[in-house]
Amino acid sequence: MSTEYVARKPDANGFIAYPEQENEIWAELYARQAVNLPGRACQEYLDGLEKLGLPTDRIPQLAEVDNILLDATGWKTAAVPALISFERFFELLANRQFPVATFIRSREEFDYLQEPDIFHEIFGHCPLLTNQAFANFSHAYGKLGLAATKEERVFLARLYWFTVEFGLLKSKEGERRIYGGGILSSPGETLYAFSDTPLRKPFDLVDVLRTPYRIDIMQPVYFEIENIDFLDEIARMDIMQSITKARALGLHAPLYEPKAKAV
Repeated sequence: MSTEYVARKPDANGFIAYPEQENEIWAELYARQAVNLPGRACQEYLDGLEKLGLPTDRIPQLAEVDNILLDATGWKTAAVPALISFERFFELLANRQFPVATFIRSREEFDYLQEPDIFHEIFGHCPLLTNQAFANFSHAYGKLGLAATKEERVFLARLYWFTVEFGLLKSKEGERRIYGGGILSSPGETLYAFSDTPLRKPFDLVDVLRTPYRIDIMQPVYFEIENIDFLDEIARMDIMQSITKARALGLHAPLYEPKAKAV
């Protein structure tokens, strides 16, 4: 996948001077999600957002975020280009560093964009990195990915997609909440995830590993775990053995139309 976005480089002190129009996009995205997320985002995320104390009127500097994360769970951010390799991604997570691309989306992709921008990474994911279960899962996932083959990493990508990126919680009482950063950072998908359109399924590891996805559409299916602590339980499962089983069974039929080929 290629990208038209270019990450901004920090100066010698690690400071990035974002143009005012980019700070304005952050402010508008933040204001819109501040309205959308109460009653939809999980409490652990909202608690983490409060801990981070992110600025509402400008893009935060990574050092501001690192100070809180290091104290909470021993994590920090790592500035990266718009796109990085699987190898680099797993390496960073295995070292408790969360990759953050230092660019922000254009107004044309305000509701949803394919590439992870700084709003997606900081607003969508970093609040939950203050939660120990989420942090543990991310660390274990990185270590698994580093040791995996190229073919196994394709299956691991599905696990990440349907948990960290697009995961939902559903309590025993039937209360549904969002913990996936891909939803939490998308004004459009936050509302869509609670609509009658998508399919929602209870989390089953092999089922998740067999489910194809597209990155450029609203998700047709979400998987739900009971609570955020279940991520610790997933990390203790024999994920690689489940990948072997998923490979033997084959993929489910996609719940979306094939992507149109460029003419």
